[in-house]
Amino acid sequence: MDYSQASLGRVFILRLHDGEIVHETLEAFAEKNSLKNAMCLFLGGAKDKSKLVVGPKDGDTLPVEPMIALLKGVHEGCGIGTIFCDSQDKPKLHMHGSFGRDGCAVTGCIRAGVEVWLIGEVVMFELLYSSARRERDPKTGFDLLETHNC
Repeated sequence: MDYSQASLGRVFILRLHDGEIVHETLEAFAEKNSLKNAMCLFLGGAKDKSKLVVGPKDGDTLPVEPMIALLKGVHEGCGIGTIFCDSQDKPKLHMHGSFGRDGCAVTGCIRAGVEVWLIGEVVMFELLYSSARRERDPKTGFDLLETHNC
């Protein structure tokens, strides 16, 4: 296990608008507001044909080839994630969400493109004084969190 320590900074409450792509909107907001590290909570609706990464096609093959699930119909959803900057100092969101409709649910990473349906609410907690960053791992192809132990 690796770790770093942080302190809480600003807290932002966001209302996302119909049609906005969740990860793009949150990353743009973080960049505009000089947020380097944050924790994010999402609550709202996802439009028909929103996309989630729902696992690797083969867990033994690297680099990973993702499986994409396409939502069929409007879904209710919630998610939790973190923002940390990448090697170009750009804020990158890693959020997993669970989306349900009529008794069926799908859970996965929202990075493939979850589009807000009418309601999207986010609470973003800024994390200060942490050296954690996302760094590209050539073996997996993922931008992995590196904490640079304190």
